[in-house]
Amino acid sequence: MTATRRYDNALKRDPGRKKISCALTSVEVEKLMQILAEEFPNPKSALEFKNPFELLCAVVLSAQATDASVNLATPALFKAAPDAKSMAELGEEGIAPYIKKIGLWRAKSKNLAALSKILCEKYGGDVPDSFDELIALPGVGSKTANVVLNVAFGHPTIAVDTHIFRVCVRTGLCPLKNAREVEQALPAIIPEQHKPQAHHRLLFHGRYVCTARNPKCQSCVINAICRYKNKTTDGK
Repeated sequence: MTATRRYDNALKRDPGRKKISCALTSVEVEKLMQILAEEFPNPKSALEFKNPFELLCAVVLSAQATDASVNLATPALFKAAPDAKSMAELGEEGIAPYIKKIGLWRAKSKNLAALSKILCEKYGGDVPDSFDELIALPGVGSKTANVVLNVAFGHPTIAVDTHIFRVCVRTGLCPLKNAREVEQALPAIIPEQHKPQAHHRLLFHGRYVCTARNPKCQSCVINAICRYKNKTTDGK
């Protein structure tokens, strides 16, 4: 069965899905994911956190910012506000000084204060492990929700950022027009056993190998499977 047919079967069960044309066979998809599993056997989030609340805050802060910049800011922030109650009490003005070196800090200060208040009022300070409940929180989109569900709660969700989108389009794994469409389609393409770690393995491959500029095609471990037409030589 091809990956496209597997997706078509999912389409029949859920007509709201967007139909796609996957350039890889199911055998190639399995091989690609297995190779990445060997290349990145134990991938972990680059964000530093101790619990689901800290992870949620860190992922919200990481939007249009680097993980490194977030990791520089969060130790002091989480020391001052280690849970939803203390973060809500700290408030927008109190949060701001800790994250001013992160992009969009004003909006993010407002969102962290607001989501913390909602967590206290609706969930007893806990982070819900439901996609619909997460995306209802201020500053939380589908990507953030899927990262939290995957990393904090072990759900087989696959958040799609620019790195993963680039890998999916170039390889032919899921050649759709934008990250949101890929995020909706990818779960039906990735084999079940690879879903739990698919996000980080595709992410790391995009971040370190299949880079936006000068991808390292010659040394790429999935070069033979990849459908990218403009492969480079020695990163040139």
